Amino acid sequence: MKRPEGLAAFAVIWTGQLLSLLGSGLTSFATVYWVYQFTGDATSVSLMALCSFAPTVVVGPIAGALVDRWDRKLVMMISDIAAALATLAIGVLYVTGDLAAWHLYAAGAFSGAFESFQWPAYTAAMSSMVPKAHYSRANGMISLAASATSIAAPILAGILLPLVGIAGIFLIDFGTFVIGLLLLTIVVVPNPPKSPESLKQAGSLWREVALGFRFVLSRRGLLGLQVVFLFMNLFNNLGQPIRQTLVLARTAYDPSAMAAVGSAMAFGSLAGSLLMTAWKGFRRKVHGVLIGMALHGLLGTVIFGLGRALPVWLAAGFAMQVFLVVLQSSASAIWQSKVPLDMQGRVMATRRLIAHAAIPLGMALSGPLADYVLEPAMRSDGALASLFGGLVGTGPGAGMALILVLAGLLSSSVGLAGFLSRSIREVDTALPDHDQVVGRVAGQTATVATGD
Repeated sequence: MKRPEGLAAFAVIWTGQLLSLLGSGLTSFATVYWVYQFTGDATSVSLMALCSFAPTVVVGPIAGALVDRWDRKLVMMISDIAAALATLAIGVLYVTGDLAAWHLYAAGAFSGAFESFQWPAYTAAMSSMVPKAHYSRANGMISLAASATSIAAPILAGILLPLVGIAGIFLIDFGTFVIGLLLLTIVVVPNPPKSPESLKQAGSLWREVALGFRFVLSRRGLLGLQVVFLFMNLFNNLGQPIRQTLVLARTAYDPSAMAAVGSAMAFGSLAGSLLMTAWKGFRRKVHGVLIGMALHGLLGTVIFGLGRALPVWLAAGFAMQVFLVVLQSSASAIWQSKVPLDMQGRVMATRRLIAHAAIPLGMALSGPLADYVLEPAMRSDGALASLFGGLVGTGPGAGMALILVLAGLLSSSVGLAGFLSRSIREVDTALPDHDQVVGRVAGQTATVATGD
């Protein structure tokens, strides 16, 4: 039987990722709830997120260069195996009664290191399997998988936890990794030919890593776009890790409210994904990035912080995710169009490093800022209660709400500020697409050969 190629292969890989994300979503829900009950503070939850994310920043540039060297399908398979082993280890520790919060931190760091390889390999493979005209739609499908599983995961977690317990959740997650891995084995994932720019730096790993940085740094529009993302991610991640704990704090630890907010956000991601899949986004992709960023902060994060009841959180969470999908899909389409296929591993890793460099700082500050500064200050007799109490209320969760309001205002301001830079505004048109560069090189080569 002929193995799937092209769009069919991408659909098979996408199906495997859909199942894998569902299992990971179940585990994430269960572990956040367990950690917050076990420790009783937001710092532990944000630290768990930080440990999972930080390795993706540190390892990313080297991982991207290796992805361009190695077989991309093999890289994705190894990454899936590593994530499955981490889940299995946590499950065993839980069953034996030895699980502690630091085990989750360590497992998150281990999985995060391998995710540094998974993400550039997956995005680069997609670029080589999907026609350029469908990049926005393919990115919409990727977001669709994430959003659909985010809808299902909280609902299924609420149903399955009483039936199979946390140990059963870990086992289901492990099973989804295995299915995703098996689906990956049956498809053809092409490795693109080397571009002239890449061939010049071949041979030395460090030169290949440096090429990813030089590619971005020499293109002012792309660099400016990532600087915008850097600040947006810094401000957004002051609030992102504590959204769930805000809901728990203001609903007397009600897991159904936490699940409802998670599902509303997932429905927002689903709506945004369907929108991008059908619409393909703005003609000028950068408009999708900057407008989406501004609306994500104002109509999503700010309103979420101002809300004091479940209906407001549901509406704000929905809006937040719609605009997040729009801005992320638009940004990915820009990069996939501009970067040569054989360089996308290292360039995408560099792109991620620049945009995500400040995320660990935001995550690290989020919990302590809530627990030790703003939550005490926003008690009924706190230092800031009289100043901001009318805005976000007082008592449990008020300090976290204030963080979200400030974070949303700052991140939306960054998106609007992007319009002030000409190189960012014109990034769609000022830089040639990678197939246009190849076409020009091919034409020049043919002319030289005829002249000889």
